[in-house]
Amino acid sequence: MHDSRDRELGMSRKITRRDFINGIAVTAGAAMMPNSLLGALDFNDDQNSSGYYPPALTGLRGSHVGAFEIAHSLRDGTFWEQAGKPTDTGETHDLVIVGGGISGLSAAHFYRKIAGFKSRILILDNHDDFGGHAKRNEFTAGNRRLLGFGGTFSIESPAPYSAVAKGVIKELGIDVGAYPKYVSKDLYRSHGLGPNIFFDKETFGADKLVPNPTPHGGSETGELSAGNAAKWKKFMADAPLSDQAKKDYERLHTEKKDYLPGLSSDEKKARMARMSYSKFLSELVGVNQEVVHVLQALPQPLFGIGIDAMSAQDAWGLDFPGFDGMNLDPAPGKGMNRDAIPNEEAEKYFFHFPDGNASIARLLVRQLIPSAIPGSSSTDVVAARADYAKLDEASSPVRIRLNSTVVRVKHNGDPASAKEVEVTYSQGGKVFTVRAANSILACWHVVIPYFCEELPDKQKEALSSAAKVPLLYTNVALRNWTAHQKLGASSIYAPGSYHTFANLDLPVSIGGYECSRKPEDPIVMHMMKTPCKPGHPARDQHRIGRMELFTTTFETMERNIRDQLARSLGPGGFDPARDITAITVNRWPHGYAYEYNSLWDKFWLEGMEAPCEVARKPFGRLAIANADADAYAYTDCAIDQAYRAVQEITKS
Repeated sequence: MHDSRDRELGMSRKITRRDFINGIAVTAGAAMMPNSLLGALDFNDDQNSSGYYPPALTGLRGSHVGAFEIAHSLRDGTFWEQAGKPTDTGETHDLVIVGGGISGLSAAHFYRKIAGFKSRILILDNHDDFGGHAKRNEFTAGNRRLLGFGGTFSIESPAPYSAVAKGVIKELGIDVGAYPKYVSKDLYRSHGLGPNIFFDKETFGADKLVPNPTPHGGSETGELSAGNAAKWKKFMADAPLSDQAKKDYERLHTEKKDYLPGLSSDEKKARMARMSYSKFLSELVGVNQEVVHVLQALPQPLFGIGIDAMSAQDAWGLDFPGFDGMNLDPAPGKGMNRDAIPNEEAEKYFFHFPDGNASIARLLVRQLIPSAIPGSSSTDVVAARADYAKLDEASSPVRIRLNSTVVRVKHNGDPASAKEVEVTYSQGGKVFTVRAANSILACWHVVIPYFCEELPDKQKEALSSAAKVPLLYTNVALRNWTAHQKLGASSIYAPGSYHTFANLDLPVSIGGYECSRKPEDPIVMHMMKTPCKPGHPARDQHRIGRMELFTTTFETMERNIRDQLARSLGPGGFDPARDITAITVNRWPHGYAYEYNSLWDKFWLEGMEAPCEVARKPFGRLAIANADADAYAYTDCAIDQAYRAVQEITKS
């Protein structure tokens, strides 16, 4: 059925496909597989083996095959039926950290500053690479190496970084203020490129790429300036929308009208906090439904949901259209999301490495295990090649053990008086135990109740409520970007397509790494998808989307990627069979930390105790970190929560 179209798209190209078993077969069948076979799902999973270098793997990455099956088996209650008796490694550490993301690595950093640099720390992670969501993707284009970010994008936050988080950034040698000298912010503009919208025929009746006269968020190239008269004219002429929809779209962006007359500013915000932005547009502004479809995906890069599940108050805070005549005072209203509260200081604190915040993870690893990553500066780390064989050496005080899924954490004795904890993990089809004076659980909150059964029921319930936001961060290596130049498109917002945002790589040159400067040069294009399901509450959308990602094969993802790029860039001469040289899909069924939402979380709207406050309480010799611990999907949160967790286990 797909054969003819697949040949046109280049589906026969040789691209590494790590999901050699279909996603649905692995996920649904994990509970029935013997533990020895689950271990075999990882190929070359020995981090000490020659050539072990996860950043260079393409195909399906992120939560890759081999990273989640053990946890799913534990969740389903079948793991211990076939696990066998754990082998005691005989290892005793001062601290065992569950999770090797930025929060886990930061916890090790903070602990050594208090307990001493000779303290023995073991970090266990279920993935084949460290960094968690701060994932590095590498590609080879001739004699050039291209970098992409497979997760956390940059040093940024809607609120100012804390003194603690800023302190870590400074200790790592990162000069945030120096960022302008590394980014060529006018590069794409100098070639005539800018933001565009792609209208797909399934949603809007025709495939059409048109200039975006009013970009609102989502662009990683910082192109958020208002469109000029020429762009508006071309949009109005070319967009495949009805005449009424075009009039409503322009009216929405230009009309200054109070849609809630007779109410005070606070009363308006209270109404808007309980009303979705799509309802605000449909019922108060009265726009054509086509306009709602155009704007539907705008908040996906922040929250993993569309405007049907985001409050009108948050849309106002994010400067979405429709509020210019509402006469609202600038103070945030009750229940406003932290992302939607503007802060001038925070907006200035921004730094993007070519591999995103994977460079922060690598700098932390360099501090913890200097021999693992050569170099001495925050810039030379970009081009450095990590030596994974150095991560878990017995002679090192700090050790990072990958491909190791923790399956049980418990105190040896009464948690109130126990002197140590026992941590059990699965690696390569076998189960092992280590002991430690303390443990920090810097992993996703939703998994903790399954491996730490001794926690209080109320705390386990709070941990389980952290419904992570599923998403795809896709990097496509392109032979060149001449089609983008012909079409004038550096970024594409595609509200009805498989990936709703696509951007040429942010042009950053640093530490010997040079960005692509000419349209004839190879480049990485970043694409993003959040599999939300409009019409459901936010948490339900995330659960449905998570299952979609787990049950979708890489082949299906690849076909959608190639088809979308062919349709949007084809008029500029783009040929996916010829111009795509590699694809890496970073699949994150458990992606962003869930941020509270005034439409669905009454406790947040009314200022009551949040589940994350209950979830992160220390228990005996255990402390809990990760960005989930403050329901805030940013690197500074991961660092701050690691600091708090370390204080809790070292205060006595």
